[in-house]
This record gives sequence, C-alpha cells and structure tokens, in this order.
Amino acid sequence: MRSRRVGKTAFRPIYTVEERRRRDASLWTLVQGVLAPLQFAVFLVSLALVIRYLATGDGFAAATASIIIKTLILYAIMITGSIWEKEVFGKYLFARAFFWEDVFSMLVLALHTAYLLAVLFDWLGAYGQMMLALAAYATYVINAGQFLIKLRAARLQRPETGAETGRSLEYAQ
Repeated sequence: MRSRRVGKTAFRPIYTVEERRRRDASLWTLVQGVLAPLQFAVFLVSLALVIRYLATGDGFAAATASIIIKTLILYAIMITGSIWEKEVFGKYLFARAFFWEDVFSMLVLALHTAYLLAVLFDWLGAYGQMMLALAAYATYVINAGQFLIKLRAARLQRPETGAETGRSLEYAQ
C-alpha cells in the first residue's frame, strides 16, 4: 500500500479496506476491547497496592497477588491479541501496522515474566520484587500509550478508503 503525505510526514494507513472489514467482523476485536480496560483497572489497583507496600511495609501479599493477576490478564490480552492480529493481518505478531507496539510488548512480557520468576524462586527479596514490578508497570504504561496513539490514528482514517481524514495526525508510521 502506498504512503500518502500529511504535511511533511508520510502517512501509511493502518488498515487497508479489507483489514478494516476483518477487524470490524472479528470477535477478537470485542475481546480486546474488554480485556484492555480490565487490565488497566487491575493495573491501577495493583499500582496502589505496590506503592502502599513500598511506603508502609504493609500488604506485601496483596500487592504480590495483584501483580500476579495483572500479569495473567497481560498474558490473556497478548494471546488473544496475537489471534486478532492473525485474523486481521495474517500474522500472529509483528504485522506492519503494529510492529513497534509488538516489539515493545515483548519487553513488557519479559519484565512481567521475570517478576513471576522472582516470586516463584524467591529472588530479589520483597523490595526488589516490587521494584521489578514497577519497572514492568512503567513499560506497560508506555506500551498502552503506543496502542492508544495507534487507535487514535486509526480513528482518523476514512473507513471507506483507508486514507487520512485531513485532520492532523499525531502519529504516522
């Protein structure tokens, strides 16, 4: 697909007309739409519990449980997101439209998995585990921001042509 120009920035549409049709018809689009805000809500609760533990020394078990729940939801959203990507773009990961989001998602997954391993094998101690969780959460926030920017860019595309609407795009790939 050819890139179009928006001002001085090349704009490559996120979805072709056919990809948009597949996205809109996919059950996995709805699943992602439910899991993403659920994961964010769990993240906020967990973040509060982690900060509470770091500030007071109380609630280690609750903070740990919340991080584990958040990580399990992350795995669910990554697996279903890969299925969605396959259905829409024909690739389980690293499709052109979401390449950099997927690359950064691998770091998010690695840090969350490292946290689970630290808990399982009692590595790093309580404070170290919570700091690792915060590092994982920082990458999660950046990755969520990437996806929100991409969602905004997709909404600015004209559905019938895949071209931009003429409004200023903050993100172009």
